[in-house]
Amino acid sequence: MRRPVESAQYVSIKYTERLAEAGIEPSVGSVGDSYDNALAETINGLYKAEVIHRRGPWRSFEAVEYATLEWVDWFNHRR
Repeated sequence: MRRPVESAQYVSIKYTERLAEAGIEPSVGSVGDSYDNALAETINGLYKAEVIHRRGPWRSFEAVEYATLEWVDWFNHRR
């Protein structure tokens, strides 16, 4: 299941709103530092391989959201 292409600005606004709801301050990395996002990109890669690609195709965005919550809980607390 794929969403129509959304503007990056809309996604960024929603992302920022979700961070604010959770009481999280977005971090701002240094310019030109290729290692700034290395950990985040590694975790994103694991998530995509272990959840998105392994369990798909997905019937709904809610199913993806629930699977994501399960994976994050497992990754942070039980692995």
